[in-house]
Amino acid sequence: MKTILVVDDEPRTREGVRKVLEAWSAGRHRIETAASGVEALNWLAEHEVNLLITDIRMPEIGGLDLVEKLQQLAHPPVVIILSGYPEFDYAQRALKFGVIEYLLKPLDKTKLVQSVELALKREEDIQRIEQMEKLVDTKLMETVGQDRKYGTQVQEAIQYLEEHLHEPITMRDIADYLFMNASYFSVLFKEQTGLTFSEYLTRRRVQRAKEMLATTRLAVGEIAEQVGYQTAKYFVKVFRSLEGVSPGQYRKNVTDSGETIQ
Repeated sequence: MKTILVVDDEPRTREGVRKVLEAWSAGRHRIETAASGVEALNWLAEHEVNLLITDIRMPEIGGLDLVEKLQQLAHPPVVIILSGYPEFDYAQRALKFGVIEYLLKPLDKTKLVQSVELALKREEDIQRIEQMEKLVDTKLMETVGQDRKYGTQVQEAIQYLEEHLHEPITMRDIADYLFMNASYFSVLFKEQTGLTFSEYLTRRRVQRAKEMLATTRLAVGEIAEQVGYQTAKYFVKVFRSLEGVSPGQYRKNVTDSGETIQ
């Protein structure tokens, strides 16, 4: 259930927006209200919100000041601004903070609902992007993005590794496959990819494990085996060293943020 917080010091507007959204939501969303920016900040200190709808002019803390303070949150909500005036300077500043919509009072009910639907869709898109970022090893992606520039031997090594990632493969195994001296292969791989073979292999295994943790219900031990680790204990140790959390906690973090496990 998504949460929408309506902040306006005018009781009539605040309650009017709440009633419109409760009728539209029909229990699908939680609609909360605050009578000031200060009250909103106090509420937000203990609760998470998906969408903030706030008046732009309020005593003590105005709507844009409130939005600016929210940028410090790990997951700031998407925002719709309400205003009694078509103030260009305010609208420009609102855009700077990624405000989805700038609605003028008196509010049109249809326009309000359309804006809320758009804002919640945008919030889902942002969550999806954040989810993908959790799955991606940026250092590994930088390496993958350059793979067309690699020599034939390094490209073949990476392809072989992808096909045998579930096996307890070593650098010597790949060097032998390529009919190369292991020491020479080690230098060549690091020179072209920027990573040692060991670091690349570890990151690639953990990357695949992250994908499996997010999209399957396989036990951690099964995933460890499928990404080439002979013991779950060692897999957990390696995973924690790279991600800062255990595989189990990583899965919980990912699924709590909305990813669907098949």
